[in-house]
Amino acid sequence: MGTLNVYILLCLAAAVYCGPVSYMTAQDENFAESYLKKFYDLKDETGPSVRRGISPLNKKLSDMQRFFGLKITGTLDADTLEMMKKPRCGVPDNKVADFSTYQNNLKWQKNSLTYRIENYTPDMSQSEVDDAIEKALDVWAKVTPLRFTRIYSGTADIMISFGRQSHGDFYPFDGPDGTLAHAFAPSSGIGGDAHFDEDETFTFRSNSGYVLFLVAAHEFGHSLGLSHSNDPGALMYPVYSYTNPSNFRLPQDDVNGIQSLYGPNPDVDPDTNPDKPQPPTTPDACDATMVLDAVATLRGEMLFFKDRFFWRVYPQSRTPQQSFITNLWPNAPSKIDAAYESQLSGNVFLFKGRRVWAFRGYDLVQGYPKALTTFGLPKEVKKIDAALYDVESRKTLFFVGKSYYSYDEASKTRDKGFPKRVDETFSGLTGKVTAALQYNSFTYIYSGLQMFEYSLSTGTFFRVLGNNYFLPCTNF
Repeated sequence: MGTLNVYILLCLAAAVYCGPVSYMTAQDENFAESYLKKFYDLKDETGPSVRRGISPLNKKLSDMQRFFGLKITGTLDADTLEMMKKPRCGVPDNKVADFSTYQNNLKWQKNSLTYRIENYTPDMSQSEVDDAIEKALDVWAKVTPLRFTRIYSGTADIMISFGRQSHGDFYPFDGPDGTLAHAFAPSSGIGGDAHFDEDETFTFRSNSGYVLFLVAAHEFGHSLGLSHSNDPGALMYPVYSYTNPSNFRLPQDDVNGIQSLYGPNPDVDPDTNPDKPQPPTTPDACDATMVLDAVATLRGEMLFFKDRFFWRVYPQSRTPQQSFITNLWPNAPSKIDAAYESQLSGNVFLFKGRRVWAFRGYDLVQGYPKALTTFGLPKEVKKIDAALYDVESRKTLFFVGKSYYSYDEASKTRDKGFPKRVDETFSGLTGKVTAALQYNSFTYIYSGLQMFEYSLSTGTFFRVLGNNYFLPCTNF
């Protein structure tokens, strides 16, 4: 009997955290065990420790859950299995930290490195592969003294190749999805080399496959000495996330990591352009000073938006899952002003500037994005601050500055008598509205760090809550 099955039987006998595990199939259990062996160094254990009920699986599951910010149960539950099934890098995960380096800070002892592309994927033209690889290396050159030169024969510091299944390095690929690529830390021989799974579909910039630039930039981080980061916004996070390559900027966590090994780019004077955008950081649900950009629902889930990210909170789980907005909706803007789910149309609407995007499930509705005027808003409105759909009146409210508008989705017209002042309807609310939500028949208006609870039908104000009331902190 496998170690995972032994552990499940022991768990059931002790009646500890057994609910989620009981729904796992034998295939799920085998998959999870293989995952932990590959990425968390789970060993086969059949000795006395297992018979006494002390399984190494508990620790490895806990390590994996801790790394990804999941609820630490030490058992295989739905959230953990879902994370395990996401496409990712083939390099194992190490310590739980933001950026991390390999043991003994493995790095190149020179700043001038060579690279060679040994073969090409048929998914892309050779020029597209060349461009993706060059741009991926340039991501690291921009923030360090490292400089990369391509060679066309002989052995380079970084040898780049595409292969499938067993491809000569004792770390076979696993077919479509799963492991996308892997790379080796700086050293002689195979050190620094990067291998890409030919069973994947690689693309230049489309979201219909895996963007080679993004995968390669991650792998080259390993080639230069970085291990994985548990920051979900970092390039060195092990799970693949789609980002429009045209808008890519190396996140601060990765900048900190690579500069800890090689230092900053000496050719860039930080004082010459003080207005230059800083590297992006990842918002933290535990940050008491965070002001949310938008809040919405999606088929029973709650969505909380901040910068390029959003958290999903499921009814059956209080563990929020953080991801890029474009991971869920590739055609959406990377940052939004407002959002709401319409119970009338079943669409989720995202607002950015003067435009609005509509999604049915995960797909962009035909004809979108459209102008704000589509919702009856006057042309002088440049952006909205928040939106919510009132189930009882079947009206949509749009908050703009100190006023709000009411829109009838059925007749597609703006209601008469609007705009109105926000404080006429929402007593006690004097600050700017930053987000809005209707949940369980109550209306919640966010204003900075506070959230005001109302009954919209009676106009009753109930209480003031923190804006993290529905978004639990993930520090377990």
